[in-house]
Amino acid sequence: MVVLAPRMGLVLHPRRDCSGAVGQVASWTATHGVTLLAAEDDVARLGLRGVTSVSRDELAAASDALIALGGDGTLLGAMRLVADRSGPVPVLGVNLGRLGFLAEVEGRDLDSALEAVAEGRATTETRACLVVRHDDAEHLAFNDAVLARVPGAGLVEATMSVAGQPYGHYKCDALILATPMGSTAYNYAAGGPVVSPGAAGVLVTPSAPLNGIARSLLLGPSEWLTLELTAGSPAVELDGVLSGRLEPGAVVEVSLRPDAGRLVRIEGSQAAARSRVKLSLLDLPVLPQELVELLPPAMRERMAAPDGAAPLPTEQQ
Repeated sequence: MVVLAPRMGLVLHPRRDCSGAVGQVASWTATHGVTLLAAEDDVARLGLRGVTSVSRDELAAASDALIALGGDGTLLGAMRLVADRSGPVPVLGVNLGRLGFLAEVEGRDLDSALEAVAEGRATTETRACLVVRHDDAEHLAFNDAVLARVPGAGLVEATMSVAGQPYGHYKCDALILATPMGSTAYNYAAGGPVVSPGAAGVLVTPSAPLNGIARSLLLGPSEWLTLELTAGSPAVELDGVLSGRLEPGAVVEVSLRPDAGRLVRIEGSQAAARSRVKLSLLDLPVLPQELVELLPPAMRERMAAPDGAAPLPTEQQ
């Protein structure tokens, strides 16, 4: 059971106007003895009221729980923000975007979700993350780490070792390393399998392989892997965020950190069922707006309302 947190932090989509949802949370915290924190740049950008403005470092250090308002990218950012704390901090994902595979709550259900937390009708589930090491630097990714071909810079060519033993080589457009939670992201788009987020391990999936290992691998949770780049100058993306470039000879080590994050789950939530439906819709050969046109007029009008669900997007939010 999730205990009501005395200090709750907000992590907001960096571009979307989340002030309406913030107002809902602020009204709720004001009547439940909870101090609401938000990063000072978000407070200034949106002119937020009813929140305590703190630095982003203070937000990470002082929050007993986080609410991520935005899309999957916002939720992943919130999880990374507190991943270095001594104990995982519960994070409630609220989807204000168009996809939201990972978010537990749709924006229209925010009030009822907050009441469920107050009434003790919420639990948490732990999630692992990837630890990516290169040049004495360490980075975390809860969804995936990707070596992606840059146009004009050659294919991604790398040899892989698993637990110190040579395994094989890759030559492809992109090499995707994913957690089970991140299996529905780039891994899925590249033809990799969907894996239950309750599973443990690291998925390795090449995108558009020319030769070498051509199918997905699922490595065990304790099997750390090493990639040595033999050609190409790929970009490195961590949870969809560009973090740099690699050159031939670069060595990247990747391992799995279990129980690195905690996601809040609401009793009776339909999040898993919604995600399955969203995943199946992505395989339909139509554009998002064409899907909406197939709905009955009354449902289309409801979706067009400010508090309605938005159509599916073509990119992660």
